[in-house]
Amino acid sequence: MPVASTLLMVRPAAFGYNDETAANNFFQHHPGKDRHTLQQKALAEFDAMVDLLRSHDVELLVLEDSKEPPKPDAIFPNNWISTSPDGKIIIYPMYAPNRRTEKRDELLDQITREYMVADVQDWSEFEAEGRFLEGTGSMVIDYDHEMIYAAISERTSLSVLEKFASANGFQAIVFLATDKEGHPIYHTNVVMALGEKFAVLCEEAIEEEWELIAVKQLLESTDHTIIPITRDQLYAFAGNMLEIKNKKGESLIVLSQTAMNALRPDQVQQLQSFATLVPVAVPTIEQVEGGSVRCMLAEIFLQRKVKEG
Repeated sequence: MPVASTLLMVRPAAFGYNDETAANNFFQHHPGKDRHTLQQKALAEFDAMVDLLRSHDVELLVLEDSKEPPKPDAIFPNNWISTSPDGKIIIYPMYAPNRRTEKRDELLDQITREYMVADVQDWSEFEAEGRFLEGTGSMVIDYDHEMIYAAISERTSLSVLEKFASANGFQAIVFLATDKEGHPIYHTNVVMALGEKFAVLCEEAIEEEWELIAVKQLLESTDHTIIPITRDQLYAFAGNMLEIKNKKGESLIVLSQTAMNALRPDQVQQLQSFATLVPVAVPTIEQVEGGSVRCMLAEIFLQRKVKEG
């Protein structure tokens, strides 16, 4: 399981509550505050996260969001872009129309200037058909074993997932994950996180026993120790974490302070046996937009270009 040592983040210019995504993201809460206040709070949390990661020697590529048109979710780039260890950049079809403007050519140009790119796949055409696949929000990818774990929802179309898996040589492991009210959970990376040797999984959310058994068997057969979390912990974004490596090759697990506070001591101890935990406080971002730190990080698996001279 390759672990990224470079991460892409997008500094927000117009963070705020997004009515279009709230239609099926039940983790969002209307803040009752003006957009300027929310933007300043989110910016402070974002900048503090950047500083914290850099203090742990993490390589970051921080790109700037543009003010126009306003993009309240630009802080979550992993939904529209991902890279792969074989040199691909992949662009994804997005559920909310006002999120599609996050896909900006100038951001792609910045990436291709600095990194070697073998191919660019753009799956955006499926937006016109009302079918979506929101990047590493929709898919938790095990590159080593060529597997994709995906919870089906309005944001994760089975037909697009199967086309994507076939085009890239993956096997898709599909299941339904639901919240306490029985709604499909909008993104797979809220339900589970996959590291080199561990998997955090909300088993309670997968109610079909055969689907849960299949997921667990595949995780165990690929040498991942399963760390179960509860639905209550899922609501605290305990499934939304990411293992990364810093410039020294040390393994870190980035998670939110909310998630850290929700974990039991034995779960913390288990995670610490695999990597150093790096908790980040992003309460405004979590409450207003219903996403946490993993959603803020797009992994860059591409090789950096050698600068001449």
